[in-house]
Amino acid sequence: MHITIKYFGQIAEITQKEEESLEFSGSLVSDLIETLHSKYDTLKNKDFQVAQNQELISIETELTGAEIALLPPFAGG
Repeated sequence: MHITIKYFGQIAEITQKEEESLEFSGSLVSDLIETLHSKYDTLKNKDFQVAQNQELISIETELTGAEIALLPPFAGG
């Protein structure tokens, strides 16, 4: 499946990209996160949320091929 991943804030700084596309054979968000941890080792130490098709999801959500976004923690105020 072809997946587009958008990175924001400190996640974009780690990956040095705002967006990338990749072919992915896994089915769960957790599989994708594991792949990204292998690709970007520093990402393992960062907290972030995952959105699919502009909706926050858990790591056990099934991937649909929609756009994925990795979002750093939000500051309140």
